Amino acid sequence: MQFKHPEILYFLFLLVIPILVHLFQLRRFKKEFFTNVKFLKELSIQTRKSSKIKKWLLLATRLLLLAFLIFAFAQPFFKAKDSENTNNELFIVLDNSYSMQAKGQKGELLKRAVQDLLEFTSQNSNFSIITNDENYWNTNINATEKDLQNLKYSAIPFSLETALTKIKSRKTFVNKDIVIITDAIGMNKNHIKNNDKNNKTYFIIPEAEQLKNIAIDSVYLAQTLDDFYEISVQFSSNFEEKKAIPVSVYNQKNLIAKTILNLKKNKETINFTIPKADFNGYVNINDNSLAFDNTLYFSISEPKITNVLSIGVTEKSDFLSRIYTKPEFNYSNSLISTLDYSQLNKQDAVVLNELDNIPVALQTNLKSFVTKGGNVILIPSEKNEISNLNSFLNNFGGIQFSNFQNQEKKITKINFSNPLFSNVFEKKITNFQYPNTLQSFVIKSNASQAITYDDQSAFLTSIQKQTGTVFVFSAPINKTNSNFQNSPLIVPTFYKMAMNTDKNGVKYETIGNTNPFLITANTTNNEVISIKNPSEEFIPSQQIMSDKIKISCADNPTLAGNFEVIQSKKNIGNISFNFDRNESNLTLPSDETLADLNVISNIESFFETIQINRTDSQVWKWFLIFALLFLLLELFIQKFVK
Repeated sequence: MQFKHPEILYFLFLLVIPILVHLFQLRRFKKEFFTNVKFLKELSIQTRKSSKIKKWLLLATRLLLLAFLIFAFAQPFFKAKDSENTNNELFIVLDNSYSMQAKGQKGELLKRAVQDLLEFTSQNSNFSIITNDENYWNTNINATEKDLQNLKYSAIPFSLETALTKIKSRKTFVNKDIVIITDAIGMNKNHIKNNDKNNKTYFIIPEAEQLKNIAIDSVYLAQTLDDFYEISVQFSSNFEEKKAIPVSVYNQKNLIAKTILNLKKNKETINFTIPKADFNGYVNINDNSLAFDNTLYFSISEPKITNVLSIGVTEKSDFLSRIYTKPEFNYSNSLISTLDYSQLNKQDAVVLNELDNIPVALQTNLKSFVTKGGNVILIPSEKNEISNLNSFLNNFGGIQFSNFQNQEKKITKINFSNPLFSNVFEKKITNFQYPNTLQSFVIKSNASQAITYDDQSAFLTSIQKQTGTVFVFSAPINKTNSNFQNSPLIVPTFYKMAMNTDKNGVKYETIGNTNPFLITANTTNNEVISIKNPSEEFIPSQQIMSDKIKISCADNPTLAGNFEVIQSKKNIGNISFNFDRNESNLTLPSDETLADLNVISNIESFFETIQINRTDSQVWKWFLIFALLFLLLELFIQKFVK
């Protein structure tokens, strides 16, 4: 026990006063004479005994009364269990990602968490709130009440590391209490390993009643017919059971197709046939779980011809003319000696087909070409010097040629996760006629391998350079060195390498994705491109590149939807935006992860816990109560004890 005013304890010496009063009675007794004193003698002895008992009782009560009164004024208390963290600064991390849209016992998880904060947070408490996209530093519940009530779901996925980094950057002279309110979807032990041990971290993990969720993952162009597009819509779910889900396809607000998705496994695909024209719409489903991933917006532009230029001898380029045919492609071939460099910027793809040497001027022009969104396909020649090839590839980084090998190799593996082969094959092919090469270069690269030899070395590698891509073969593919031209794999490979998805195919962007995209437009330096729909308008970051504009939207827009690209108040194109689907998989963390966390039930329990553990137990009131009891006891003795 400790005292708030220990100096008052010096008044305990006053306890001497009642002792002196009782030991030295100042009262004088008078003698009275009676005729018969025998009875009076016995009465005197009895009275003296009871008087002594009364005096001792009065002395004890007065001593205790005075002592308890002095102790009460000294204000005794028991120190709090967690007194070291009494002055901690409070930080609340509130996950407002779309997975918090799931419903718990009391409604949507995020809305319930906000309601609890408004209800149980003291109006006198200062704290900071960190959400996925907003920060409110050193505020109170009154100042943030409207902001919390209007808090929207964020397209930015929840990142505990990012939130803790923000808190760490706030330098304080005291320790920190960190309350993290999240559904913990996708979280693991590594996410909190860098947390400061001096900080007190608490987790509130609201649980959803329904973890089963169905999402629209992607939409892609399956094939192009004379008058129609066939699009494929891919769905995913985190459960396996039979379920019928209605699916609708809209062009703007017009319903153009409707069917039933018979969900039987985690991944399902449905094909729709739509008119071959400009399309600016969405696919929609209805399920009882998350709502944000039930709609996927997409745009399809009227098909445009893809321009492909092959640079090399005509004899080795015949196979390309059979792949890049009209009306989809406008194909041409040129010798390096007669190449018109001014024609490069008009192309969508350029094939360097076994050139013995790549001139410096061509290297410089192709670097600019890729920057503007063009695709380059490099097929090396056995006569080309390695230094010349590497000089060209240095413009793009991440890949180099080494020694040339006279060794036969079989091409045995397709990387289906590579963007080149996404949505090309209905199922993964493991048994096909393996093509081979007799001679090949060794490629050193960390870039993604699209096609691989049986020794796990690269046959075809792709380097993504923002809006353009460079495809690099490790070997000549003429008929003398390889039978790849006779393989069924050659057509989809070269088709996808040349196809420009900005001109043909399904187009949509992911909100929060920093990768830029191109829009074809002729503009001056003074013109500004804006992106708008009926509910939102913003000006993206933009860079003029001759007849194209490189657009980067960062975290804009805030809501998914179909948008128009506006130049000088005119619509020059359509673009669609969707939320990231990472939040769709409602997978709870493992028990091992939760075991390492300081989990509390709700925000009310948090405030009650720190109130109990960090508040000193004041006991002066009990001392005052006992003092009053001893005062009453003294009065009782005075009145009733003879």
